[in-house]
Amino acid sequence: MRFIFRTSYRQDYRLAQHNGHLFWYGLLLAALVAVPWVVGSYWTSQLTFVLIYAIAGLGLMVLAGYTGLVSIGHAAFLGVGAYTQAVLTGQGWSFPLALAASAGLSAAVGVVVGLPALRVKGIYLAVATLAFGFIVEEVMARWEHVTGGNAGLSVKAPAMFGWTASSAPAFYLVVLVVCLFATLAVLNLLRSSTGRAFIAIRDSEISAQSMGIHLARYKTMSFALSAAIVGVAGALYAHKLRFISPEQFGIAQSIDLLLLVVVGGLGSVHGAFFGAIFLITMPQFIALFKDWLPPAIGQAAGLQAVVFGIVLMGFVLFEPTGLYGRWVKLRTYLELFPTYRRGMFRRQKAFQKSERVR
Repeated sequence: MRFIFRTSYRQDYRLAQHNGHLFWYGLLLAALVAVPWVVGSYWTSQLTFVLIYAIAGLGLMVLAGYTGLVSIGHAAFLGVGAYTQAVLTGQGWSFPLALAASAGLSAAVGVVVGLPALRVKGIYLAVATLAFGFIVEEVMARWEHVTGGNAGLSVKAPAMFGWTASSAPAFYLVVLVVCLFATLAVLNLLRSSTGRAFIAIRDSEISAQSMGIHLARYKTMSFALSAAIVGVAGALYAHKLRFISPEQFGIAQSIDLLLLVVVGGLGSVHGAFFGAIFLITMPQFIALFKDWLPPAIGQAAGLQAVVFGIVLMGFVLFEPTGLYGRWVKLRTYLELFPTYRRGMFRRQKAFQKSERVR
């Protein structure tokens, strides 16, 4: 087991805590770069979807995992980014400029949606974001001369500096670069005073306010940053599908994003990637094993929704830290074996003071 001895304050600001992190993450990055030349086009396409959903998961993680604000309408920001990217690239904008505009417009919409968060929280905030999601979906369907309405809108391949990412491997590398920058941006955000303010608000709004944290400002900022990151994911999502329509950004997509962060592990950057892998690979496993089930079950239309619901309830009840939390426990078990202490990973219950007297 590795023990880190800190000898300077600068060590607290390093992204990599030790050389092992540099080695393993560097090896992972090299493997991801080599993917288009090692695996087939199908798996390259699936991994592209994983990276896109990981970016969206990072955005929702900033809001739900680190600020503690629940949103069931984040697919709306995905749609805003997708349609902005489709419209601007269709007018001849280059990919980087359109991507920046998608992030900016999504952030502006996020500020508007963040205003209810100043007065409501918990289930009421979730209902407010859900209503916003319905409104955006309806706007995308009715604003036909811009969005194409229910007929949908075609999206061009990313083009920049005279180069077009028309092939699947080329677009995969573009998504990988954007995902890398998004991950580094979120990691640096969490190390900043803004990120620490988000975490303080999540843990206790009263305590955060008593320490001088402006709740309205930081909640609105959290919504804006979260929406901007999800808007970037939406822009990449549009380029990947090459065709978008309003029903792709409905309540089902919002629930998928929420499922991603909960199953992956709330409050963890790694959890966004674990959740994205789960969200993309689980339908593949369901399709693979459905032939082994009785026809009445295997051919049922709602089989995937039932499986996702069971998995979500299982994680909420038995593993609230998600897939990443389970991985941390397994890694610690292997590091301490055979000197682990019985009951080390037993789930403990925590109660607030108001709950202790009931």
